[in-house]
Amino acid sequence: MRIKGALRVWQRNLTVYKKLFLTSMVLNFVEPLLYLTAMGLGLGAFVSNINGVPYIKFIAPGMIASSAMFAAAYESTYGTYVRMTFQKTFDAVLATPVGVDEITIAEIFWGAFKCVLFGCTIMIVIAAFGLVDSPALILALPVIGIAGIMISEISIIFCTVVKSIELFNYFFTLFLTPMFLFSGIFFPLDGMPRFVSVVASFTPLYHLVNVCRGCAAGNFSALPVSILYLALGAVLLCPIAILLMRRRLVL
Repeated sequence: MRIKGALRVWQRNLTVYKKLFLTSMVLNFVEPLLYLTAMGLGLGAFVSNINGVPYIKFIAPGMIASSAMFAAAYESTYGTYVRMTFQKTFDAVLATPVGVDEITIAEIFWGAFKCVLFGCTIMIVIAAFGLVDSPALILALPVIGIAGIMISEISIIFCTVVKSIELFNYFFTLFLTPMFLFSGIFFPLDGMPRFVSVVASFTPLYHLVNVCRGCAAGNFSALPVSILYLALGAVLLCPIAILLMRRRLVL
């Protein structure tokens, strides 16, 4: 695999994205703000604090993590599928010296880039609203990138096995939505049945929420385990994503 080829494919995605930048940013920017307003101010009027933290400050780091996750997931499912199936972009790229492995790596890191971009955007917003207690929140950005790689790989794996774009509804409804609801964004998992917290601990969003919340509070005690999990997941899932993309494009 040639890194230069993967970089060129990544640059191609960036060039196209520049034309859609404002539209994409607005849509992904508004949704977490609505959640933050509705849950933080609405529900926050009835839930004063959690673990000594005002409710809106409790959920704010989680909104960074969830926005980043959805950005990577949308890009590496719908975006990748459209480029692969409808636009035939991958077929055109394969007519050049660039191979399937380079395309897959470029798609993974493009999804990770979108993950960091939207995570950084929401991070700036919640900091502007005074919802961050520590400037160490900026240290979460590299971890958001690692999580973005893992989430993109999971999304691409699903993308390579579906037969129709409509089947992504199953991925978002049965996988991403439960992660969004049960990763500790809106409430601690301590009060849930034991199996819920166990299952959640195997999801990337759960660990990304822990990292964002820990950095926002300046508490790094639980971060090493979450960072290690995300890094191992990114490394282990990469060969699977490449293998399945080979089967999808070559066979």
